[in-house]
Amino acid sequence: MLVGGGVVGLLSAFLLASSGLRVSLFEGRALGKEASWAGGGIVSPLYPWRYPGAVTALSSWSQGYYPGLAAVLNEITGVDPEVHATGLYWFDLDDSAAALAWSVSVGKDLAPITLAEVRNQIAALGNGYKRALHMPGVANVRNPRLVEALRRALLEHPHVEVNEFCPVSAFVLEHGKVCGLETAGGEVRADKVVVAAGAWSGELLATLGLRLPVEPVKGQMILYKCEPGFLPAIVLAKGRYAIPRKDGHILVGSTLEHVGFDKTPTEEALASLKASAEELLPALADAEVVGHWAGLRPGSPDGIPFIGEVPQFPGLWLNCGHYRNGLVLAPASCELLKNLMLGEAPIVDPAPYAPAGRLGLV
Repeated sequence: MLVGGGVVGLLSAFLLASSGLRVSLFEGRALGKEASWAGGGIVSPLYPWRYPGAVTALSSWSQGYYPGLAAVLNEITGVDPEVHATGLYWFDLDDSAAALAWSVSVGKDLAPITLAEVRNQIAALGNGYKRALHMPGVANVRNPRLVEALRRALLEHPHVEVNEFCPVSAFVLEHGKVCGLETAGGEVRADKVVVAAGAWSGELLATLGLRLPVEPVKGQMILYKCEPGFLPAIVLAKGRYAIPRKDGHILVGSTLEHVGFDKTPTEEALASLKASAEELLPALADAEVVGHWAGLRPGSPDGIPFIGEVPQFPGLWLNCGHYRNGLVLAPASCELLKNLMLGEAPIVDPAPYAPAGRLGLV
């Protein structure tokens, strides 16, 4: 039994069901329409060298897994998640030396590149930048298409029951063990319950008296429609990025706002994002903004997700708290969860993600 219909919940359900388990998934809203839909879909942390090794381990595994996952989902559902390998350019970093040292330590292809070389690739780039780093091969996944493909795959899967618009209010306990859920449709029972409810995971665990340090962090994005090829690679400067989709759409983001569960788009953020977009790519000043939205990331300490069984409550499992990297970390996180639940050899050392010792009391 699984709570949460974002990419982490959907993919967890898909992998567990594909391993032969029967899965009931519960989502209080529409499947895949929260943070997983709202994000940018870069298949890399924005600044991977600024994260602990536990994040690097998951992101590196996921990067290699995504093309195959997209192919499988496309074959099953006819929806292509569009894993689009473009490379990524960073401009005028303050910690370039740290970035380069990190790339050597983990074997990543990251190197300085002259602005003249960059402009040969990205004619639309704005002026004023002095230094650049480049990582080839970095992809972005079209996240709304990814969650739609996962949704269709689960609806067609014989081992999966999908319960959409069915909120979960509490856990069913027997002798200290979690053995089910209290839902809008009544009490349901299961041997194991997985919480993958993103920014809402902490609220649910609070019903057990547990404090999960996961809180909503609002992020706003804007979308432009340009001609295909206008931007051939992801570009990032001053904390803001532009991501090209295959059909010419350009995503620009994102804000970081601690405003609770409010996800209302604001005019202030729109103006700020447009200014960043036009500094990166001046031609966007003449392009129409065709979308503006906000989502709620599941903020967590150091961005390290919680993956594994909760020792205080046997039968309760977590896969949540991915902060800004839910889309890039999802494949590895869900595979690791499956490994642990089925007693398989884990793809990475599970210790850094274990809930044990990381949860407090309400």
